[in-house]
Amino acid sequence: MSDDFKSRLESAIQRGHQRREQHASEEKRKELTEEELKRMHTSYRLALSDRIEKKVHSIVDAFPGFRQESLFGEVGWGTACYRDDLQIESGRRSNAYSRFEMVIRPYSDLRVLDLKGKATVKNRELFNRAFFRSIDEVDVAEFESIIDAWTIEYAEQYASRSA
Repeated sequence: MSDDFKSRLESAIQRGHQRREQHASEEKRKELTEEELKRMHTSYRLALSDRIEKKVHSIVDAFPGFRQESLFGEVGWGTACYRDDLQIESGRRSNAYSRFEMVIRPYSDLRVLDLKGKATVKNRELFNRAFFRSIDEVDVAEFESIIDAWTIEYAEQYASRSA
């Protein structure tokens, strides 16, 4: 019986070692997957940030008076344009602020690629939107079409409300 016990004990210890090794290799695989997701997010962010910059610049070109600024850091990576117009009506002064921005938000534990857009025309918020997809399901063309659509919508709304 003691030989049987010893062999069972050794088998149990061996199984424990195998589980530990499996767990360690599983953790290593998850880390690699996490690193791969971060790499993919960075790649998408760079490509889409360039597109955002070009589209926002088209607003600056179409409507003189807009100023462009790059956005980066905690808020995300992207571009904004803005203008602050002085209005005088019946001898009264007022300001009309307009702004359009789009950013790709930083990588998070949610593992999504997140596009955020905000638009204001003449002190009135036009939209404040977010569009996101799981990083492993991202279709860059879909994001590009959203960027284009938001830019066109802003240009149309700004043109219809400016004097």
